[in-house]
Amino acid sequence: MAYFWYSAVLLGMAVVTIVAQDGNVLYYFLCAFCFCLEDLKVDCGRDSVTLRWGAAQSQMDTSLLRLGDCYPSSISAGEAMFQVEFSDCNFSRLVTGDTLMYMNELIYMSGPKAQLKSFSHPVVCSYERPADWAPGIFDPVFYTYGEGDLVFHMELTKDDFSGPHLSREYPLGSFIHISAAVEQMVHQPLLLLLEECVATTTPELQSEGPVHPIITNKGCLVASKNSNSKFEPRQRTSEIRLSLQAFKFVVGKEVYIHCSLLAWDPSGLDTSKKACHYVKGHGWVLLDDPYHSTLCGCCDSSCEPWKTSGIASGKHGSTQSAVLLGPLVITDNSPA
Repeated sequence: MAYFWYSAVLLGMAVVTIVAQDGNVLYYFLCAFCFCLEDLKVDCGRDSVTLRWGAAQSQMDTSLLRLGDCYPSSISAGEAMFQVEFSDCNFSRLVTGDTLMYMNELIYMSGPKAQLKSFSHPVVCSYERPADWAPGIFDPVFYTYGEGDLVFHMELTKDDFSGPHLSREYPLGSFIHISAAVEQMVHQPLLLLLEECVATTTPELQSEGPVHPIITNKGCLVASKNSNSKFEPRQRTSEIRLSLQAFKFVVGKEVYIHCSLLAWDPSGLDTSKKACHYVKGHGWVLLDDPYHSTLCGCCDSSCEPWKTSGIASGKHGSTQSAVLLGPLVITDNSPA
């Protein structure tokens, strides 16, 4: 029988100061902001867990919830859901006596000026230890980070990213959905970024011929400035999804999309390692942490690497790969 271990969650505490009318007396009140744990529902399966968080307070942005290093599997109004295997998301396993436990943390990553502060909460699935269970043979791995042996994937997908797109034709204004992923093998968790993407009329990048910029300046989705193109919320750090609005480039002819992918340490973002898109009314927004969108401030100029105190820096392994998509055809069915 699996069960979930609850403990109190204290999200933050603020001191409110009130000045009396005569200006001489100060009154102090402690205000605690706490979530009711009834908003958190956990279903521990045999090899996986399903977790739902329904935000009771409107100031919570459920897209900022993380289970270990995993992003929500789905996000709807006021709710985030995780459906993950114990082999993912940096779950740890503990065996004590007759009990087998899988442990992780639910983390809320808010910004320094947000009303609702960051918090974490333990997530534990506990089971009776199977009678035939035995620990695996110890096989030490001596990698601290890796720079090779990574496998990159990139494809044109259906609207819901559930599989490959079945047609190579896209009407002008419709969305070209692109999914990319990196198989991490024995590496530490990696963040996949799209550094550069351009559209051309040939499968080779040539100095001559038309070129349509999509992503430039080390991760800036310039196509989002004049269209509804955007990065989609991540499902995993090792994946990235792009909804690209079909553009008027060479209508009716074959188009190829050339991209440069970068696998990077998730804690090592800077102005040259990022994923930014333009949100109307807000400006440039950092996909992985909107509160550090200052990293996107160079998207309208030139992005050079620089260190930031807001995100950890140091030695970060990286691997790059060039990927080609296509051919695809953008059609225009509007009256002449």
